[in-house]
Amino acid sequence: MDDLTNRQTEILKALIREYTETGEPIGSEILEKKYKLGVSPATVRNEMVQLAKKGYLKKEYFSSGRLPSAKGFRFYIKNLMKEKELTTTDEVSYKNSIWDEREDVHKLLSHAVKVLAQRTGLLSLAATTSGDLYYSGVGNLLNIAEFLNLELSRSLFDRLDELKFWTKVHERMNLGQNEVYFMVGEDDFSDPLLEPCASIFGDFAGGQVQGLIGILGPKRMQYEILAPQIKYFSQLIENIMQENESK
Repeated sequence: MDDLTNRQTEILKALIREYTETGEPIGSEILEKKYKLGVSPATVRNEMVQLAKKGYLKKEYFSSGRLPSAKGFRFYIKNLMKEKELTTTDEVSYKNSIWDEREDVHKLLSHAVKVLAQRTGLLSLAATTSGDLYYSGVGNLLNIAEFLNLELSRSLFDRLDELKFWTKVHERMNLGQNEVYFMVGEDDFSDPLLEPCASIFGDFAGGQVQGLIGILGPKRMQYEILAPQIKYFSQLIENIMQENESK
């Protein structure tokens, strides 16, 4: 799988799971004990060195532990992640939460980002090609350790208001049916300060309105749970818009 051995793949998967839970640099001992990898801590440590050389892990300053890099997370998303299917109850709840605003696009999107922020505990954003920008949940990020860094938070909050940036994101999404778009780290956000950040977006198109909606948060977000929610919610918004257009 890419340039990784099976053992390296299992170690990367375990390390990402642990880092998602703790947000702390991960050492070989905890991986060996907690995830029953079947090899010694020394072997795990050596494999982690190889993963770092290949760019999938990085070393935290002043720590012996390792963190998954943006490349590591992209590998996980593409090859290892197993999405958790939404329940019928979740789908009904999402639909009911925005149904009363279905007749007005602006009210629909304004309310949708509030709902998404509340349900995910992250920051949510929607942007349209006609020049409208909506977001909600800024306070949610301040409950997450990464965003207690003032420089990081300021840079992200400045980026939120850059409609042209989000329009360009929408242009490069090029999604097929039932797909979402992942942004992970510095390269995708075009800012080295935003290396700890990630996002998941879906697109929608109805009548004269096209755009994206999704969430922003730390790289250690629970992609397997959040991606299906973004898929469903963006498609729901598109269906509502298209139904309104056909009336």
